[in-house]
Amino acid sequence: MRMHIRRLASAMGAAALAGLAACGGSGGDSQADGPETLPPNILFVVMDDVGIDQMAAFGYGGATAPSMPNIGAVAAAGVRFRNTWSMPECSPGRAAFFLGRYPTRTRIYQAIGPNDLANSQVSPYETTVPKLLKQASYESAMFGKFHLAGPENNEAGNATPSVLGWDHFYGWIGGLPGSIDSTAGGIAAEKTYACGFVPGQAAGGADSGACYQADKSCTTVSRTSPLQDAAGLQCLSAGGIFVPNQSCGTAPATLDFKRENAYYVSPLVIIDDGKVTEVPLSDPRSRGYRTRIETDAAIDWIKSRPSTRPWMATVSYSAAHTPWQQPPRSLVPVSGNAVADGWDCNGSLTGRLIQDQMTEALDTEFGRLMVETGLARRGDDGQLQYDPKAANTVIVIVGDNGTLGSAVKLPFSGSQAKGTAYQTGVWDPLIIAGPLVAQPDREVDHMVNMVDLFQFFGEVAGIDAHAAVPRTIDSVAILPYLTHPDQPSLRTVNFTIGGYNLQADGGRNGACVINTSCTQIPVSKSVCEDNQGIWWGAGYDDPSVVPNGGAGYDSCWSVNQALYKADRDQLEILPEISAAIRDDRYKLVRNTRQAYDSASDSGTSVVTEELYEVDQAAPAPLLDTPDRNLLPAQSAETQSAYADLRAKLDDMLAADPDCPGDGNRDGVVDEQDLSNWSRLAKEWGLSSVYDFVINNVLDGLTNDADGAIVQANLGKTCPKSHGIY
Repeated sequence: MRMHIRRLASAMGAAALAGLAACGGSGGDSQADGPETLPPNILFVVMDDVGIDQMAAFGYGGATAPSMPNIGAVAAAGVRFRNTWSMPECSPGRAAFFLGRYPTRTRIYQAIGPNDLANSQVSPYETTVPKLLKQASYESAMFGKFHLAGPENNEAGNATPSVLGWDHFYGWIGGLPGSIDSTAGGIAAEKTYACGFVPGQAAGGADSGACYQADKSCTTVSRTSPLQDAAGLQCLSAGGIFVPNQSCGTAPATLDFKRENAYYVSPLVIIDDGKVTEVPLSDPRSRGYRTRIETDAAIDWIKSRPSTRPWMATVSYSAAHTPWQQPPRSLVPVSGNAVADGWDCNGSLTGRLIQDQMTEALDTEFGRLMVETGLARRGDDGQLQYDPKAANTVIVIVGDNGTLGSAVKLPFSGSQAKGTAYQTGVWDPLIIAGPLVAQPDREVDHMVNMVDLFQFFGEVAGIDAHAAVPRTIDSVAILPYLTHPDQPSLRTVNFTIGGYNLQADGGRNGACVINTSCTQIPVSKSVCEDNQGIWWGAGYDDPSVVPNGGAGYDSCWSVNQALYKADRDQLEILPEISAAIRDDRYKLVRNTRQAYDSASDSGTSVVTEELYEVDQAAPAPLLDTPDRNLLPAQSAETQSAYADLRAKLDDMLAADPDCPGDGNRDGVVDEQDLSNWSRLAKEWGLSSVYDFVINNVLDGLTNDADGAIVQANLGKTCPKSHGIY
């Protein structure tokens, strides 16, 4: 049955592609190549932490939905997939659509951090989308956030995009913006400027001053209208450091052009055909508003493409991920006049407002991308005019995971958001538009998973992804939904999972306390604090932490242990592993966490399950909120649904067993594995996919002990994993 569904979908996709000859043009020149048209170009736009709850185009967004007219125009000219799941966090979500494989296969369960080993990063032996599309001669580029592998604990370091198949990269390898520089470039003490720039005079800053660049040039910047950005933000947007109430002259010695500053100063990496350029923070290319930098780079690359070869451009926006920091006012035409210079960028309420503006700025820059590449134009009224048949380019717009809890829009649940397998954490927008779409401006309610995009990109290029990839992929076809408006559902279940990544010697991210909850999702102290949390891990410095000699707490249960012994209220421990599976009507959620047991004075594993009826009704869907759990009072129907989903979830979790010695995961332990291990052990020696589990842990080294495992298993054929569709 599984193979039948896949083959049927592939056949329908091939038939649809046969009709592309009438679709001419790219963003610029004609795509004609003799009697046949090249396969469509692909523009893939990824929004960060923008769940479906934010999207007015899908009927949600609450009372204060961010204004997104440009994405809305494309949504109205394409297909809106209203029932799409991703993974609970960014790295596993992105790996899902670039590999077509669930985290149970990739071992990427949460956002990749500096301590996560290569075993929880995208393997260089995986078939990624750009590698797949090379079979159809596509050129591939990515702009913005990477966050799939490296640079830490990875032999390729900052070259990982090239190793994974991208021809061109312009962006941020680690992905997350740095913390806000509250010194505003070294002109003030730490914690002086919460938003990273000097606010206007009315907010305790200045309305004029000197704007110094790294090359020691200087201009005077002033604010002459309340509709302008504060002079400090004007200077920061231009790549400079603002010295308030001073004229240009000798630059103060404290100016520091080597400090990151969230969305305005970032460690840029540029890769062209394998050549890696690490751009210093003092370089003008690393300075400026990230969303603009990402858009500019994409425009330049797309416009320079020859008309004789298809391309795929992934514009992986950093917005609207924390830290929340105001964009330039010119990018927020709807809400820009509401910008308050004195906002506290660390505050929850102001953070929600700033996140709206960051999302609006993303939409503004997406509109510019469309116009400047010739994929759309502006009407006389300034609105985006997009004709999906005018260019041979498929446009795909997604969110990578659900919205951060403190920014969730009603009626969605902020307590069950990003980082969990509940609807608010994994239900994401998916929009597809372009010449393949029959009957534009419609919705599809059938289940789709982000892993399906891998197969879809293959379908666009005329490639059968399941036949082309030697490993099991979890993708189901999407193209039939575009070409056949009455296409029945191709999925019987949907699946998502989040957990913890693999670290040396069984390590975990430190504990982060946010309000009355404890989580180990933030990868570091700075990321914890950027999300309004208090770090309890090593290096803690908040007075609310129960002191333990500076070692910090490597688990949330040990935080509760310390609180219990200090006679203080314990915290809710957020799920450490959160998995869910659903059919067309019901959804099963399984959460696992380590709780503190005072009787044994230790941590104990607690597994809970919940069953819900869910739907996609707008503006008030049936959500998986605690008051709607069906398990306490089951009917015969819900008992049957629970048993079926539970069995399928167990099957899904066991679908890809380990195979010691098979580092390249091609299904057999052979001389190629021995050769790969030998090179890595000799030339690298540190974390790699040939570091195998010994005594239940990984040591983060590739050495003789790992070679012995390869030797001991030579000739072994691994059990074939299976997909569940």
